[in-house]
Amino acid sequence: MANSPHGGILKDLVARDAPRHSELQEEARNLGDIFLTERQLCDLELILNGGFSPLEGFMTEKDYISVRDTLRLEPVHGQRQGTLFPMPITLDVSKEDIAKLGLKEGARVALRDPRDDAALAILTVSDIYTPDKHLEAENVMGADDLAHPAVAYLHNSVKEFYVGGRVEAIAAPTHYDYVPLRFTPSELRAHFHKLAWRKVVAFQTRNPMHRAHRELTVRAARQRRANVLIHPVVGLTKPGDVDHYTRVRAYQALMPSYPEGMAHLALLPLAMRMAGPREAVWHAIIRKNFGATHFIVGRDHAGPGKNSQGKDFYGPYDAQELVTQFKDELSIEMVPFQAMTYLPGTDEYQPVDEVPKGTVTADISGTELRKRLRTGASIPDWFSYTGVVKVLRDSYPPRPKQGFTILISGLHNSGKDTIARALQVTLQQQGSRSVSLLLGEELRGDLDPKINRAITPEQKHINLQRIAFVASELTKAGAAVIAAPVAPYEKSRQAIRKIVNGNFFLVHVATPLEWCEKVDRRGLYKRARSGELKNLTGVDDVYEAPTDADLVCDLRNDTVPEIVHSIIMLLEGENLI
Repeated sequence: MANSPHGGILKDLVARDAPRHSELQEEARNLGDIFLTERQLCDLELILNGGFSPLEGFMTEKDYISVRDTLRLEPVHGQRQGTLFPMPITLDVSKEDIAKLGLKEGARVALRDPRDDAALAILTVSDIYTPDKHLEAENVMGADDLAHPAVAYLHNSVKEFYVGGRVEAIAAPTHYDYVPLRFTPSELRAHFHKLAWRKVVAFQTRNPMHRAHRELTVRAARQRRANVLIHPVVGLTKPGDVDHYTRVRAYQALMPSYPEGMAHLALLPLAMRMAGPREAVWHAIIRKNFGATHFIVGRDHAGPGKNSQGKDFYGPYDAQELVTQFKDELSIEMVPFQAMTYLPGTDEYQPVDEVPKGTVTADISGTELRKRLRTGASIPDWFSYTGVVKVLRDSYPPRPKQGFTILISGLHNSGKDTIARALQVTLQQQGSRSVSLLLGEELRGDLDPKINRAITPEQKHINLQRIAFVASELTKAGAAVIAAPVAPYEKSRQAIRKIVNGNFFLVHVATPLEWCEKVDRRGLYKRARSGELKNLTGVDDVYEAPTDADLVCDLRNDTVPEIVHSIIMLLEGENLI
């Protein structure tokens, strides 16, 4: 039968507080609000449904310090030691939040979903405390190194105070995606009971699965005469990971490869910390709460990669060793992840350490897979399944089908708009993708008609962020985007690059101010020199010339066709056309 929950009782707060939901909802209308971050929202959902049992709220200072330093909750009721729990689960707030909401011991505050403002729970404040972020990073993540995504999040995104206290549930967060695959611990336990699954091997993943993953899970289930729970994380993962929509479609495509009745797919709304050994113990506790009896722990489980010195944050077997250390308390059997390799001679997968020396094997690395997806090269059936590959190709098309943004920056009358229009015509003539032209002056009026040319530097920066958002959305949709604002500030251009977060190219039209003024038929520079027009770039506002442009041109020396041809060659060199 399924494992007992961690701590002995499943803390299903939504069910526990069901008789008072209406009363709590009414009270929440008259309370101050904390609108949760994405990570806080994930944490609260797993507090409410029992995934984080035995927690019933966000950690107080005593629990936080105890977990941070000893991997245990603060002992209670004469316990010799506290319950094993390796990860601080905290609610961070700012000094302004504390003052605005009147937060103090005994105060009550509504916790709301930022997506629809729905009240999810009421928190009764037990204490407010200042964490030692450096010590938290050292103890929990193993190093106070900003190369670790959770450490960077801790220092750059987490506010300066933590609020501890129990929560009372009003409702679980509403999800509109993959609803049939979302099970609470109570629901999943009931599902296992209905199917008479006495042994369940849980598999943690935040990446698409291929044949090797399928083989190792089947092998683990066969050896233990168990069923398989594919339990992927669909909350926050590592920056740069495949989005959860693509991953879930890939999991769905994989599931028919399992023997009928062997495996079940359910989604976990967890915000990972990538904390290696501690994270592995945490994952085991969570899967125990969801009813699993066995848990696969991989090599470098939940590791974030390299530190700032280029070395792995954690040893390859640190996670397995820490889970083994606490095996008696966890009461869930660890299944060591066995790296699998393909044997072409027998068309099968075998654990690497069981393959006789000299046997021919084949593997495709993650880097090689991404290269094949990018170039459209074939991906063999022995590596993955046709349905999985199709999902990945749909989400990650080869470069000739990907969108891109070209930012053409320069002074007024430098020729940037002319170059942009000529490039638009050239790309449209090729007909391989839709082409969108975003001219700075025209788009500024479209997005905010109150803005005119006499705008402040801050308004210019905001306007460029608007352009970046539009360019980003079009680029993600596979369009060719040509944006030609002045873009005078380095910080603005870097912001555009970051927001687009894809195929981005910067063209600097370096035509000098003297030439731009000479051909100014509209009189902008004349008006600026007379004081009629304020903050015109080049006159009374600075133009910070780019130092990282992919192409530099000057209309005094280069013709428009020559410049356009150079841009086309730049795109061709990147296999985008």
